[in-house]
Parts: sequence; structure tokens; C-alpha cells
Amino acid sequence: QVQLVESGGGLVQAGDSLRLSCAASGRAFSSYTMGWFRQAPGKEREFVASVASIFLSGGVTRYADSVKVRFTIFRDDAKNTVYLRMNSLKPEDTAIYYCAADRIGGRNPNRYEYWGQGTQVTVSS
Repeated sequence: QVQLVESGGGLVQAGDSLRLSCAASGRAFSSYTMGWFRQAPGKEREFVASVASIFLSGGVTRYADSVKVRFTIFRDDAKNTVYLRMNSLKPEDTAIYYCAADRIGGRNPNRYEYWGQGTQVTVSS
């Protein structure tokens, strides 16, 4: 069982930066692929970024095309935490951001077993 708690969301202006954090419980954190997803009002939940287990898969990172270059995902296994650094934020980045964990993971949210409660990010123009 893995419990995930996100933090770091807020209201910012276009061009600003934010860092989201996701703290995980459980001893097997380092073996999980961790993902960030987001869901805007009236839209489906979409993939943002993922980072694989470092010792199982070399910590491979993947990004949605819409956030590539601007966002960075990284994990600190010693702290059981995964982060999402978001730079050059745009109004279209406004959404609830969710952290997820899975043994395999990927870009499809349906493949993730554990989810956090989400944190709101609002970017004003």
C-alpha cells in the first residue's frame, strides 16, 4: 500500500515557476515509477511527466510534449518524495495536478495503482 500527498500548488502569474512535491509512504518507494498527471475542468486527466525507478530502470524520465523543456520531474528516494519543477507557466497549465505511483507506470493514467488527492495550480494571464 502506498499513500501519496501532494503539495506546492497555488495561484501564480504567467511566466512564474512552481515546484510541486509528492510525499509517499511505504518502504518500496524506490521501486515505483512515479508520475504526474493533471486535469483541467471539463477535460480528461492527462499525462505530464514520469520518472522510473532508479535502480530498476535507470530513473528514465518522460514528458508530455506540452511541458517538455519547461517542466522537470525528479525524485529523492531518501525522502520518499517526487517533485515537479514547473517553469515558464502558462494559463493553459491551470489544472489539478495529481501524483501517481505504479510498479510499471507509463503515460496512461489507467495503469497507475496509487493516487494522491491532487493540488490546484492556477496560472493567471
